[in-house]
Amino acid sequence: MLDILKLSQWRVGCECPGDKPGALLGNLGGQNLSWNLLRSFCIIAEERSITGAAKRLHMSLPSVSLELQKLEDQLDCKLVFRDPRHFALTLRGEQIYQECSEMSRCVDRIGILSLDGSDDEFGELKLSMVTRLQSTLVDEALRLYHQRYPSITWHIDIKTSLDIVRQISMDKAGIGICLLTKKMPTLRCRHLFREDFGIFCGAEHPLFGVQEVNVRRLQQEPFIAFDCTNDGSGFEPMIFLREGLGLGRRVSGWSRELNEVRRMLMSGLGIGLLPVLTAHDDVAQGRLWPLRLFDEPLGADVYLISSNLSSLTPPEQKFADLIDDLLGLYPEMT
Repeated sequence: MLDILKLSQWRVGCECPGDKPGALLGNLGGQNLSWNLLRSFCIIAEERSITGAAKRLHMSLPSVSLELQKLEDQLDCKLVFRDPRHFALTLRGEQIYQECSEMSRCVDRIGILSLDGSDDEFGELKLSMVTRLQSTLVDEALRLYHQRYPSITWHIDIKTSLDIVRQISMDKAGIGICLLTKKMPTLRCRHLFREDFGIFCGAEHPLFGVQEVNVRRLQQEPFIAFDCTNDGSGFEPMIFLREGLGLGRRVSGWSRELNEVRRMLMSGLGIGLLPVLTAHDDVAQGRLWPLRLFDEPLGADVYLISSNLSSLTPPEQKFADLIDDLLGLYPEMT
């Protein structure tokens, strides 16, 4: 209510909600009406009783009657017909009650809005992330975070896992979502989910449409690699997946962009590793073919990482906490 907000006066003649804003209160020569009188009248009308209104207002009966009389005198009209047995609003009283009731609801909404602290948080949240990561968990975290902190600006930077780890390790700051084969002792690593990978070829490749292949056959095929698996660093999980199967003895193409790896695969340059979800649409539309190794499940773990040498910024900490909350509620979310 407005008195809680310490607004004791309502300017008469202002625009009021309703079919005819201010029509009833706008003819008072610009004088001020006490909001307390209007509010008391509103409660009297709702209770249809001076006694009931006195209880709600925590006032004595004479005080409530006096406030009603003051308002009637100020408006120069009768608002209530009452005797020991009957209580009814006059036509003018009913009209003024409708105006006051809507004003009261507006004031209540002002009070609610003033308690909403979502705009109090501001700043920028920079998140480094591997390309084309498809994750319900990450999508839901972004959605909920924006709902709770709409004034925080997002900056999502796409990098390889190796670059994300290098940057956070060097800067000793920031957060990132990347693929790791295992937790790194120099970083905070929060396991999010496991991402499935597959071996694929394009429609121009001789293995396209083959239902079952063996590892020996794949080891003989030219390989399309991400450049971070081709630089000898041994970090990006795809290099472990590739070398674990003995693939890529001859690399026929490489790129740091996943879309370009897909392009080379679809053009028949060789076979390559892709996230299963990323390749799903291409497989469904006949552009890529999964080369299934029934005894060789492939996958890599996705982590939220940050430096363990510095504290997270408030926006970063809120995102990390939200991820923890979601995984606590939905541990199988990926």
